[in-house]
Amino acid sequence: MGLPASTVHRILLRHGLNRLAFLDRPTGRIIRRYERARPGELVHLDIKKLGNIPDGGGWRAVGRTAGDRNRQATTDQRKNSTPVIGYSYIHSAVDDHSRLAYSEVLANERQETAAGFWQRAQAFFTHHGITVDAS
Repeated sequence: MGLPASTVHRILLRHGLNRLAFLDRPTGRIIRRYERARPGELVHLDIKKLGNIPDGGGWRAVGRTAGDRNRQATTDQRKNSTPVIGYSYIHSAVDDHSRLAYSEVLANERQETAAGFWQRAQAFFTHHGITVDAS
């Protein structure tokens, strides 16, 4: 373009195009976050499965020998003489308008567990003055 970088930056800044991270690359439009008009209109639910870490740390943090020792000491569950540490599930609910979030770490993602989580999450939102319409 034959212009100094500082001049180009100033022009882009004036038009609100100063950061590539703010743009949708294929269209070049500025990304705007959507949100509902009022709190409780929509609550997003999600469950994330994460592997448990043995007490004292896993093998990546403390090395193979110490990690195996920690894994043996953490659990008495065995599968083919190999310790089974298992998984934890993070259940989360986020209000679309206020971004108020409620999360719990639970043992599974079964129907009864998820229903119990939803009841507690709904009570949490109600406590904060948000009446949930949809999820």
